[in-house]
Order: sequence, then structure tokens, then C-alpha cells
Amino acid sequence: MFCSQCEQTTKGEACYKMGACGKTPEVDALQDLLAHCLRGLGEVALQAREVGITDREVDVFTCEALFATLTNVNFDPEDFCNYIQKAIALREDLKNRIAATGSTPLWSDLANFQPASDQANLVQQGKDIEYEFIGQSGTNKDIFSLKLTVLYGLKGIAAYAFHAAELGQHDDSVYEFCHRALAALDSQDKSLQDWVEIALELGKVNLRTMELLDAGNTQTYGDPVPTSVPLGAKRGKAILMSGHDLLELEKLLQQTQNTGIYVYTHGEMLPAHGYPKLKQKYPHLYGHYGTAWQNQTKEFAEFPGPIVLNTNCLMPPRDNYRDRVYTAGPVGFPGLPHIQNDDFTPVIEQALAMSGFTTDGDSRCVTTGFARNAVSQVADKVIEAVKQGDIRHFFLVGGCDGAKPTRNYYTEFVEKVPNDCVVLTLACGKFRFFDKNLGDIDGIPRLMDVGQCNDAYSAIQIALTLANAFSVDVNELPLSMVLSWYEQKAVAILLTLLYLGIKDIRLGPSIPAFISPNVLQLLSQQYNLKPISTPDEDLAACLQS
Repeated sequence: MFCSQCEQTTKGEACYKMGACGKTPEVDALQDLLAHCLRGLGEVALQAREVGITDREVDVFTCEALFATLTNVNFDPEDFCNYIQKAIALREDLKNRIAATGSTPLWSDLANFQPASDQANLVQQGKDIEYEFIGQSGTNKDIFSLKLTVLYGLKGIAAYAFHAAELGQHDDSVYEFCHRALAALDSQDKSLQDWVEIALELGKVNLRTMELLDAGNTQTYGDPVPTSVPLGAKRGKAILMSGHDLLELEKLLQQTQNTGIYVYTHGEMLPAHGYPKLKQKYPHLYGHYGTAWQNQTKEFAEFPGPIVLNTNCLMPPRDNYRDRVYTAGPVGFPGLPHIQNDDFTPVIEQALAMSGFTTDGDSRCVTTGFARNAVSQVADKVIEAVKQGDIRHFFLVGGCDGAKPTRNYYTEFVEKVPNDCVVLTLACGKFRFFDKNLGDIDGIPRLMDVGQCNDAYSAIQIALTLANAFSVDVNELPLSMVLSWYEQKAVAILLTLLYLGIKDIRLGPSIPAFISPNVLQLLSQQYNLKPISTPDEDLAACLQS
């Protein structure tokens, strides 16, 4: 087993015996085998485009299957066996359709690969392919580093593209890039600079993908507005949904109308409360329960109802609550029931049979919904506050949360931000400080929750709006980015920021294990990317710049 895709890899290097996330070596091997099959499918899909054949099923399947390999999404070996078989079936169908045009391509070994027919041999094939991939790329550690960066960034794009596709948003250029980048991973003739350019193109494509998802969310549910969300419980039956998928949440809300059940969000579902068409249409979308994904083993055990996980936030469930955990979408775990055909009946029946909350909780609230349109409505006020010196600096403090104690850095950093500065935040990294009362500056909140990780698109648009207002480059704004990373969507977002030429980003709690020293030096020289140090040192440096 070799897995270095998340921030909590063993000893900051890689997981070799068991994933820090709970992934088994068998599942790791099947995920690597699936990626191998998708690389072959990518080659065939590219050739199909050459003869005028595009296949939306192939495109969306590629994204869903890649998404399933992202950290904390799917731990079920049976699911990966099914994905592998479907990838081959789609590949062979495309080959036949290409042949029907009279074209006779010479397929590579990758595009002709045949998987085994049973799980045990599929696992062995996955292990062999993993060693082969490392061996082929390992002769140049820097190229291998960038190949891994591209592969992990592709997983991030796949997650966003899958959600966008659910909402009817597609762009063939995104799918074409995914197929092309997957196929390129098998090449041996590309230079270090070639891989740098592919990584930066990935950042460009991810920006477009986040734009698609933003369009899907806002066109379906309206532009987010600042919304106060209860953190305390309401007496009554309860269901908890964790993840990122707004469409899955709406399906649950539709089916729980007039049942007396309150639906609570968890983790990165919190920003759902800011979408007008969700909160107005479904008043039983009540509040937010708990904090970030890594605290679920304690929080889920205390929730008095069933729990649905719809994206990359699943930890191996413990016995004291696993009998009421359900998976949806690409999420899977052996033995857990999976929502079939969007039918939440088993979840609803279990919620009605349980006690739910027997008393109302406390009255604490947090505010979410400060997406780009909400901020643009007060942009003139913000700009004037900057010109008058009332707002000295902006900090974007966000990204992924995780279990390492060193992540307390982000809490301390925000607590020490001076009173004349504003903090923008997004993704689950905000749960280190999301309930802090930082007050306001002339009515402008000092802490603004922009949304989910994909709402980095909104944060970028806010920065560009400010840059245009002051007629300066983004790097000349009084804006500092202090980011945390954990999984592969954060990799895609970082590459987007680098593609946009944004410099002086501070990244923590550690530098990705798959970034080689030479690649890190390259990023430091070109973009002044640097690791976090201490809150006091970093604050001082940001405010002096």
C-alpha cells in the first residue's frame, strides 16, 4: 500500500499498512486499479472525440468514479469492483463505436487492460499496478511529485464536476481535460515543465468547474444571503445530513415534509441554510448540529436520530451509532445501508421510531451565507471603510479541518486578528472558530462565512471585485490567504490560486507529502508559497506586507 493523498499520512510521508482515514490496503489497491482503468478509458474517450463521438455517461461516470477514490468517501471494496467493471464496459463500447466510423486506432496496453473477474485477483492487480506506477515515475522524484499532484487535483475536480452535473451543469472542456490528464499520467516522455503546465491548466479547469457548480447551486436554490442558523436543538424527531450535496439534502427535505421531523445539517452542509429556496420552502430545515468531520465519532453518537452522509466526510463508524448511519451518492462503507433510487424511506421510518430531541437546546446561532453576491451588495460600504482606514486588512482563513493539534494555529490566528481587520472563511476549516463573536466594523461583520470549499469561487470573485474597485492587482490588495488543507479538493483549489497568479499564500498545517523539495522550492520561488509558522509571526508579516 502507498497512499500520500491526504494531510494525515503516516509520519507525513505516506500510509503503507493502513490508511490514516481507515482505508484498508485492499480498498487502496482497488482504488489504484480503478484509476488505472479510468486512465485507459480516458485514452479511448479522447480518440472518440477525434472522430466526433462524445458520451455524457462516460464523462460523468469518470467524475463519479474518481470522486469515490477521494479521501473519506468510499471504503467498500464491492463498490470499487463494480466501478472497475463499468469502466471497462464503457471503454469497450466506445471502442466499438469508434470502429464503426472506420477508424482503426492502435490501442495502448493501458486501453486494452483486462481486469480479473474476482475481488481477490482485482486486489492483486491493483497492488501490481501501484508498484508499476511508482516504479515508472520514481526515476524522477520531481516528475512523480507533479504526477501525484495532478492525479489528486483531478479527484478534486471530479467531485465538483459530479455535483455540477447533478444540477444540469456541464462543460465538455472540463471532461476533455479530465480524460486528457488521466491518459497523460501513463506517459514517460513529458518534462518537468510539461507537468508544471498541466498542473496549472488543472487549476484553470478547476476554476471553471467551481463556476459550473456555483451556477448550479445558485440557479437552483438562489443566491445565498446572510442567515442566522441555530446551533441548539429543537424538541422533536431529527435527521442529520453531512456532506456537501445540496441536491441530496433537498430530496431528503422533500420526503420529510409534514412528517414532524426536523432536518439538521452537519459539517459543510452548514452553508445550505443560506440558500433562499431551501430555507423558505422547507421550514423543517432547522439548524446545524456539530462541527467538522473529524469530530463525528463523538457527535454522531450523541445525535438522537439517523444520519446520512452524502460526500467525502465519512469516518469508519463506531458500534454505538453505526446502526443508524446511511450513505448516499458515491459514499459507501461495508455493511452500511445505501440510499437507493433517492428513497429516504428507511431513514424517515427510523427517525420516527427514535426519541429525537426531548427538549429545546441553547439559543446560540452562527451566520452563514456571505457569498459573492451578498458581499457585493455592501461592496461600496466595504470599499469606503478601506479608504477611510476603518478596515486595515482582509484575511481569508479557510480550507480543510483535521485532527492534528497543530490546527489550533487557525483558532489562535483568528482570535488574534486585530479589530480593524476582516476575516473571510470557507470550508470545514472554519469550525475551528466559526462560533466566535468578532463583532463588526460599522455594520460590516468581521467574520464572514463564504460557504463550502467549492465556494472558493465566491471568495475569488470577491477578491477580484475589490482589486477592480481599487484598480490594483489582486496581489496588491490588503489581503492575505492563510489556508489549511486535508484532502484532494484543497489540492485543486490551491492549483487554481496558483493559476491565477496569487502569491504569498501560507499553507498548513504541513506541506503535502507528495510535494518534493524541488517542487516546493519552485513554488516558493514563483509564488512565494510558504508553510505557516506561528500566529504571531504570520500576522505580523501579513500586516507589514
